[in-house]
Amino acid sequence: MTTEPVLSQQPIRSVPHSGLRFPAISLGLWQNFGASAASEDATALITTALDLGVFHLDLANNYGPPPGAAESFVGTLLRGSLRAHRDEMLLATKAGYRMWPGPYGEGGSRKYLLSSLDASLSRLGTDVVDIFYSHRYDPTTPLEETIGALATALAQGKAHYVGISSYSPQRTREALAIARDYGIPLSVHQSSYSLVNRWIEEPDAQGDSVLSLSNDHDFGVVAFSPLAQGLLTDKYLNHVPSDSRAALSSSFRPEYLSEENLRRVRELDSIAQELGLSLAQMAVAWILRDPRVSSVLVGARTPAQFRELLHATEAPVLTPDVLIRIDQWATDAGINLWAQRSSSL
Repeated sequence: MTTEPVLSQQPIRSVPHSGLRFPAISLGLWQNFGASAASEDATALITTALDLGVFHLDLANNYGPPPGAAESFVGTLLRGSLRAHRDEMLLATKAGYRMWPGPYGEGGSRKYLLSSLDASLSRLGTDVVDIFYSHRYDPTTPLEETIGALATALAQGKAHYVGISSYSPQRTREALAIARDYGIPLSVHQSSYSLVNRWIEEPDAQGDSVLSLSNDHDFGVVAFSPLAQGLLTDKYLNHVPSDSRAALSSSFRPEYLSEENLRRVRELDSIAQELGLSLAQMAVAWILRDPRVSSVLVGARTPAQFRELLHATEAPVLTPDVLIRIDQWATDAGINLWAQRSSSL
């Protein structure tokens, strides 16, 4: 019989020049919290996270399925077993992708963002969220209007902090300039980031990357999809399980499991084993090596999976030699789902 290692409470990371603080690893509710999820399992996962010091829950208006289901589920907990703990939690939501039919059902318009925020607050059963994000850049709406809506959310007391998600370096620069004109900070940039999806490191024509801009403008970076839709786990090393995201989800495309991608993953897995880590743990630890990252959002189906990922904060330091070896295989795998609808615009 083996004894599971005891987890320490999560390290806390601060956003520069801000009172905003995150656990190093946060719980993302994109998957596994919809109508088809067992409520007991989802409740156990959230309770486990909070018990282990993971006080940040990340949502969006359209998380489910169906859209709104994840917020409604968390709202039920906030009205019940978590009622006394709301002020201990950092609760985030977003709007930008399709939520309801019609021209005001997605995008970056003032009407959509503020209407969506009101609906999110109603589902969550709270008067204010801690972070409200523009979930994507919308080329059909002036950015001044989108950032202005975030400013209104702050002014109305419906959000404590605001941020942007999946904005390119160019759009991030523009958003920061507009936010300064409104006299508000954009406190967080939420970006997809992993060993095989490193777009936020890449400089644009002006020499800026999302990460370098975070240095210059003191916003936090919250990384999501650190396991590349499950590619950076041991799940697909030998076959495709019938209950996996690759088999069941439209967000995981068959081309992700190309022979070249699988070769990269197997080589990275070998390095992780040498370090005494699972591939997933190394993937998260690799992102956390960068102090500009305020938190890494991870998803899980069970408390056991989540506990395993939390051990990434206790991983050995990745030495320069190890990082060089990782870099040989940590190259782009073409899995940025959000490129064509935001970060490449």
